[in-house]
Amino acid sequence: MSLPQYPEYKDSGHPHISKVPSQWEIKPLKHCLRLITEKATGKSSPIALENIEGWSARYLPSESDFEGVGIAFRQGDILFGKLRPYLAKVYQAEFAGEAIGDFHVMRPVSGFIGRYALYQFLQESFISVVDGATHGAKMPRVGWEFMGNMPFVVPRPEEQLQIARFLSHETAKIDALIREQERLIELLQEKRQAVISHAVTKGLDPDVPMKDSGVQWLGEVPAHWRVGKLRWYATIQGGVAKGKDYQDQKTVSLPYLRVANVQAGYVDLTEVKEIAVLESEIERYSLRHGDVLMNEGGDNDKLGRGTVWRAEIEPCLHQNHVFAIRPNGHLTPEWLAMFTQSSRARSYFFLNSKQSTNLASISSSNVMNLDLPMPSVDEQERILQFLESELQQFTDLQKQADKGIQLLLERRSALISAAVTGKIDVRNWQPPVDESAFDEEVRQAGMEVTA
Repeated sequence: MSLPQYPEYKDSGHPHISKVPSQWEIKPLKHCLRLITEKATGKSSPIALENIEGWSARYLPSESDFEGVGIAFRQGDILFGKLRPYLAKVYQAEFAGEAIGDFHVMRPVSGFIGRYALYQFLQESFISVVDGATHGAKMPRVGWEFMGNMPFVVPRPEEQLQIARFLSHETAKIDALIREQERLIELLQEKRQAVISHAVTKGLDPDVPMKDSGVQWLGEVPAHWRVGKLRWYATIQGGVAKGKDYQDQKTVSLPYLRVANVQAGYVDLTEVKEIAVLESEIERYSLRHGDVLMNEGGDNDKLGRGTVWRAEIEPCLHQNHVFAIRPNGHLTPEWLAMFTQSSRARSYFFLNSKQSTNLASISSSNVMNLDLPMPSVDEQERILQFLESELQQFTDLQKQADKGIQLLLERRSALISAAVTGKIDVRNWQPPVDESAFDEEVRQAGMEVTA
């Protein structure tokens, strides 16, 4: 898309904005949007931070029961997540309700277009400046005193409307492409799981005789395979609990793995925290090369998923919410880790877990009661070699899709920034979409709808 620039520009006086069209103004945010602080008297349609998708301004429904009294907002108000603002949780309300928790609730002043304001908030440069002004180490928040004085680029109302129309149309097209890539990733993951499930329960020979496994959720397995409880083939090691009080005893701080570190098929070492333990406890809680890590809790996607520890860090401990399974000579660690990724194992973990609103947990005894299809060690290794080759194709395709999503997000961000700072002139752009929603917003602001 090739769009013209404005004829003349001026220095905005703010490094993160740079130059703007000469006829545009720069005003403090608080002169464009009014902070709303009135407490709600009831709770009809509460919104919390979890209901807003970062950077997309999309509302995410949930079944959570939010506690506390919120700020009452109207349709058209802007909700800005002031906690960890780098997440860019911004939303223009499509209905009246209550903002529960850490929000600045803002209402556009007369003649200012809320949708245009929304896109100003979604600029990377705006978020970066606001995030740099947070206070609080563990729970960083941005205060209204700073945010209210942030510079806002203010074109004439009819230009605000046109920019909002342009960005709504163009970002909708980009978002549709992103959703297509996300759906492709979902399909790849489903296909990946299907390939794993078939290989670890049926083997590679389509003509092999089958038998009833005796386990309802497992179904038939090759006739020459054994089926046995995991506890027959491995032991389980509990982890160290966080927050133990050692009083005046001498401790050492060592890295330890948490649920967030244990992914499906790999260990994420991007952020490894440390925990204090007694020297006498190090051996008890230390991981060994070949341990299979499995999550005790989390959401259903994390529950029970396994991966093999390759001793990337030594010594390294594990949290009590991460089980360390130690196979014996009849079970390869890779076979167990791969089986935990199958749909059959996922069903077992779900059916034998304790479910709460957002989380699930499974006991060590239920983990060790997992029924495991057991070919010989040689056949385990042959199947694993086959899966390594097959799954690499899915990994490569997913990387391509992830890269495509990243490029689309960068395009979306650049387009928003260019439009709301006047780097492109969209005054003559013609939107091929129904604009009734924007026309209504203009009417409410006391303006006439322009063609």
